[in-house]
Amino acid sequence: MDSPTVITSLAALAQESRLAIFRLLVEVGPTGLAVGEIGASLRVSPATLSFHLKELSHAGLLASRQDGRYIYYSANYQRMKDLLGYLTENCCARDGVGCDPGCSTQNCSQPATRDSATAKPSRGKRPVTRRAKRGISKTR
Repeated sequence: MDSPTVITSLAALAQESRLAIFRLLVEVGPTGLAVGEIGASLRVSPATLSFHLKELSHAGLLASRQDGRYIYYSANYQRMKDLLGYLTENCCARDGVGCDPGCSTQNCSQPATRDSATAKPSRGKRPVTRRAKRGISKTR
Protein backbone atom coordinates (compact mmCIF):
# COMPACT_ATOMS: atom_id res chain seq x y z
CA MET A 1 0.00 0.00 0.00
CA ASP A 2 1.40 3.41 -0.90
CA SER A 3 1.33 6.61 1.15
CA PRO A 4 -1.30 8.48 -0.93
CA THR A 5 -3.73 5.54 -0.56
CA VAL A 6 -3.10 5.39 3.18
CA ILE A 7 -3.62 9.13 3.53
CA THR A 8 -6.89 8.96 1.57
CA SER A 9 -8.14 6.08 3.73
CA LEU A 10 -7.21 7.72 7.00
CA ALA A 11 -8.70 11.05 5.87
CA ALA A 12 -11.98 9.30 5.09
CA LEU A 13 -12.05 7.77 8.57
CA ALA A 14 -11.10 11.03 10.29
CA GLN A 15 -14.70 12.16 10.63
CA GLU A 16 -17.07 11.01 13.35
CA SER A 17 -20.00 9.91 11.15
CA ARG A 18 -17.81 8.12 8.61
CA LEU A 19 -15.92 6.33 11.35
CA ALA A 20 -19.23 5.23 12.90
CA ILE A 21 -20.48 3.99 9.50
CA PHE A 22 -17.29 2.05 8.87
CA ARG A 23 -17.27 0.49 12.35
CA LEU A 24 -20.92 -0.52 11.97
CA LEU A 25 -20.23 -2.18 8.64
CA VAL A 26 -17.16 -3.98 10.00
CA GLU A 27 -19.33 -5.29 12.83
CA VAL A 28 -22.12 -6.41 10.48
CA GLY A 29 -19.85 -8.56 8.32
CA PRO A 30 -19.49 -9.17 4.60
CA THR A 31 -23.23 -9.26 3.87
CA GLY A 32 -23.42 -5.55 4.69
CA LEU A 33 -26.45 -3.37 5.23
CA ALA A 34 -28.87 -1.52 2.99
CA VAL A 35 -28.47 2.25 2.97
CA GLY A 36 -31.74 2.71 4.88
CA GLU A 37 -30.61 0.32 7.61
CA ILE A 38 -27.33 2.18 8.02
CA GLY A 39 -29.16 5.50 8.32
CA ALA A 40 -31.66 4.10 10.82
CA SER A 41 -28.94 2.48 12.93
CA LEU A 42 -26.88 5.65 13.16
CA ARG A 43 -29.69 8.21 12.92
CA VAL A 44 -28.11 9.97 9.94
CA SER A 45 -30.19 11.83 7.37
CA PRO A 46 -30.26 10.32 3.85
CA ALA A 47 -28.43 13.23 2.20
CA THR A 48 -25.68 13.25 4.81
CA LEU A 49 -25.41 9.47 4.71
CA SER A 50 -25.08 9.50 0.93
CA PHE A 51 -22.20 11.97 1.15
CA HIS A 52 -20.36 9.92 3.79
CA LEU A 53 -20.87 6.63 1.93
CA LYS A 54 -19.46 8.27 -1.21
CA GLU A 55 -16.37 9.45 0.67
CA LEU A 56 -15.76 6.01 2.20
CA SER A 57 -16.31 4.33 -1.17
CA HIS A 58 -13.90 6.67 -2.97
CA ALA A 59 -11.30 5.83 -0.32
CA GLY A 60 -11.80 2.14 -1.12
CA LEU A 61 -13.01 1.31 2.37
CA LEU A 62 -16.49 0.17 1.31
CA ALA A 63 -17.85 -2.21 -1.28
CA SER A 64 -21.37 -1.87 -2.64
CA ARG A 65 -23.77 -4.15 -4.43
CA GLN A 66 -27.24 -3.59 -5.77
CA ASP A 67 -30.01 -6.04 -5.01
CA GLY A 68 -33.24 -4.95 -6.64
CA ARG A 69 -34.07 -1.44 -5.48
CA TYR A 70 -31.60 -1.55 -2.58
CA ILE A 71 -27.91 -0.82 -2.43
CA TYR A 72 -25.99 -2.75 0.20
CA TYR A 73 -22.69 -1.51 1.58
CA SER A 74 -20.10 -3.61 3.34
CA ALA A 75 -16.62 -2.97 4.68
CA ASN A 76 -13.73 -3.71 2.34
CA TYR A 77 -11.87 -6.05 4.70
CA GLN A 78 -8.87 -6.40 2.41
CA ARG A 79 -8.35 -2.62 2.35
CA MET A 80 -8.76 -2.51 6.13
CA LYS A 81 -6.21 -5.31 6.51
CA ASP A 82 -3.78 -3.56 4.12
CA LEU A 83 -4.17 -0.28 6.01
CA LEU A 84 -3.50 -1.91 9.38
CA GLY A 85 -0.58 -3.79 7.87
CA TYR A 86 0.91 -0.56 6.55
CA LEU A 87 0.56 1.12 9.93
CA THR A 88 2.23 -1.76 11.79
CA GLU A 89 4.68 -3.21 9.26
CA ASN A 90 7.77 -1.92 11.08
CA CYS A 91 6.42 -2.35 14.58
CA CYS A 92 9.21 -2.74 17.13
CA ALA A 93 11.82 -3.01 14.36
CA ARG A 94 14.24 -0.56 15.97
CA ASP A 95 13.70 -1.42 19.62
CA GLY A 96 15.90 -4.51 19.73
CA VAL A 97 14.02 -5.66 22.82
CA GLY A 98 10.94 -7.26 21.31
CA CYS A 99 7.31 -6.34 21.21
CA ASP A 100 4.63 -5.71 23.71
CA PRO A 101 2.76 -8.94 24.53
CA GLY A 102 -0.41 -7.51 22.95
CA CYS A 103 1.30 -6.89 19.62
CA SER A 104 0.49 -9.36 16.88
CA THR A 105 2.38 -8.02 13.87
CA GLN A 106 4.78 -10.04 11.75
CA ASN A 107 7.87 -8.42 13.28
CA CYS A 108 6.81 -9.49 16.74
CA SER A 109 7.63 -13.18 16.54
CA GLN A 110 10.10 -12.82 19.41
CA PRO A 111 8.73 -12.13 22.86
CA ALA A 112 9.95 -9.12 24.73
CA THR A 113 12.89 -9.73 27.05
CA ARG A 114 11.53 -7.29 29.60
CA ASP A 115 8.02 -6.33 30.50
CA SER A 116 7.45 -3.51 28.01
CA ALA A 117 4.37 -2.29 29.82
CA THR A 118 6.38 -1.35 32.90
CA ALA A 119 9.80 -0.86 31.33
CA LYS A 120 11.32 2.56 31.50
CA PRO A 121 13.34 3.84 28.58
CA SER A 122 17.05 3.31 29.01
CA ARG A 123 18.92 6.41 29.99
CA GLY A 124 22.41 7.31 28.95
CA LYS A 125 24.35 9.81 30.95
CA ARG A 126 22.40 12.02 33.25
CA PRO A 127 21.91 15.52 31.92
CA VAL A 128 24.18 18.09 33.48
CA THR A 129 22.14 20.27 35.80
CA ARG A 130 22.86 23.78 36.96
CA ARG A 131 23.90 22.40 40.36
CA ALA A 132 26.39 20.04 38.76
CA LYS A 133 27.83 22.84 36.65
CA ARG A 134 28.38 24.94 39.79
CA GLY A 135 29.87 22.02 41.72
CA ILE A 136 27.01 21.96 44.23
CA SER A 137 26.25 18.51 45.58
CA LYS A 138 22.75 17.34 46.43
CA THR A 139 23.70 16.36 49.97
CA ARG A 140 24.35 19.66 51.70
